[in-house]
Amino acid sequence: MTSPDYITLLLYIAGIFVISTVSARRTKSQSDMFAAGRRSTWWASGLSGFMTMFSAGTFVVWGGIAYELGFVAVMINTCYGIAALLVGYFVAGRWNQLGVSTPAEFVRLRFGKTGLHFFTWTMLIKRILGVSVSLYALAVLLVALMPLDLTWAIILFGVIVVIYTMQGGLWAVLMTDVLQFFVLTVAVLFVAILMIAGTEWAAFTNAVPEHFFSPVAGKYGWFFLLGWVTIHFFMIGAEWAFVQRFLAVRNPGEARKSSYLFGTMYLLTPLFWLLPPLLYRGQVEGIEKEQAYILAAQSVLPPGVLGLMVAAMFSATASMVSSQLNVFAGVLTNDFYRPFLNPQASERVLVRTGRVFTFLLGAFLVTAAILVPHMGGAEKLIISINSLLVVPLFAPTLWGLFSRKIGIREMILVALTSFAIGLALRFGLASNPFVEEGDRLWPLARYLAENTKNVEVLVGVVLPLVMLGFIEWTKDHSDERAMEVPDKGHSEETESSGPPYEFDPFPARMVMGSHLVIGLGMSLLGILGGSDRATLLTFGCVLLLIAGLIQITIKRNTK
Repeated sequence: MTSPDYITLLLYIAGIFVISTVSARRTKSQSDMFAAGRRSTWWASGLSGFMTMFSAGTFVVWGGIAYELGFVAVMINTCYGIAALLVGYFVAGRWNQLGVSTPAEFVRLRFGKTGLHFFTWTMLIKRILGVSVSLYALAVLLVALMPLDLTWAIILFGVIVVIYTMQGGLWAVLMTDVLQFFVLTVAVLFVAILMIAGTEWAAFTNAVPEHFFSPVAGKYGWFFLLGWVTIHFFMIGAEWAFVQRFLAVRNPGEARKSSYLFGTMYLLTPLFWLLPPLLYRGQVEGIEKEQAYILAAQSVLPPGVLGLMVAAMFSATASMVSSQLNVFAGVLTNDFYRPFLNPQASERVLVRTGRVFTFLLGAFLVTAAILVPHMGGAEKLIISINSLLVVPLFAPTLWGLFSRKIGIREMILVALTSFAIGLALRFGLASNPFVEEGDRLWPLARYLAENTKNVEVLVGVVLPLVMLGFIEWTKDHSDERAMEVPDKGHSEETESSGPPYEFDPFPARMVMGSHLVIGLGMSLLGILGGSDRATLLTFGCVLLLIAGLIQITIKRNTK
């Protein structure tokens, strides 16, 4: 990276802290800290959910698969869009109308204290491992461009994320998510355009493998893709970081719209995001696939814009990390600290306690990220975790949102049975170094090793759903805690429930100001630049145009 890139990166990070500081002024209660006072706009929650799924792992894991296997990486990411649209239709509005302030409150009411403890701690470990992959992936990208040690890169950027999340709460998370969505979209658009312009299509098609344009390849077949949609239906529908966004808006209709926006974005954009490593495979072979995306960007972007793209990749990862830190700090504060340790705690004490939990969780996260290379690497870890853990953990909760028959016993039975069988097959046999050719278990171990993705889907998706369906069919009475959950019903009044609507210009003004500053900076670099002047000026003008359109919207709604 050049000096303009480092300057852009530092200015971007400084801007994040400005957003966090301004957001902190609105964080006066635990509701502001963990639910944005239920005043978030549906588009801010939708884009924030989209970017919570998005991270440097998108560039490292899926960019690496795109470079290695081709179009199947696009299909894998499109599964998120299908899942989010289904969540919008079936689930998002239901969460909003329940009348709970946090998803953990629902778990406590529906499954009791035992269910809350079981779900919180198992999901906390699962999400820390998953998010640690994103932080590790970010460090991999940075090490490819900067003279940084991998461990110190993880620590440095982990500390930055923890600090701004501690300070600004969910408002800071939402605002940085929306900001980096726009900036990263424009940056990737420029990379894609420049990559297309520099590609000779005849040479490209001759250089890539035959399977490169197939929607399935390698271990990622149609059965895996179907399972991946199912996995992410339960993840987006029940994971607390996403549910938190359904609860942060005013009413069920806006919760559904936020999920529809999320899903539509993931239907339309995967090819756009993954085009650079796809095209780069036709130009350069034999590189480390985890670095393919950033090396493709580096090959075409002018000084200054590369720094901004690295900054936006950092912010994308920060959005995922900060979302998880915020939601779990909220759970530990509201559902453990306050009811069990300090029932009379003031709002100021709760906010301070939430920040302490954010710090402790951040330290745990950074440690886990440092250990990722020793746990099989980014791709293996993130896909195995999602395949084996998501449905066994989230399906009983989501099932309990609609059914009165599923209780804490069923939750634990389904989760532990599926996970235990998955571990035994995936790691006890398929990856067992003591099972050798000639042993009685060798044929089974070999089959499992050659079909790992299908086995993970079968055990991690099909098995728990079959168990839940069997319980629903055979159990003849409701769980005793099912009546504890408030239900506002599906009346027309529900659709308009929530705080009285007043246009809140804060989110739009924060995004507008950020785009204005970055756009002016890019324009200045273009004026002072050389051969890349046109690209920089175009980049800056697009950002200034976005800022202008946002300002027009603010004026129209504040008259």
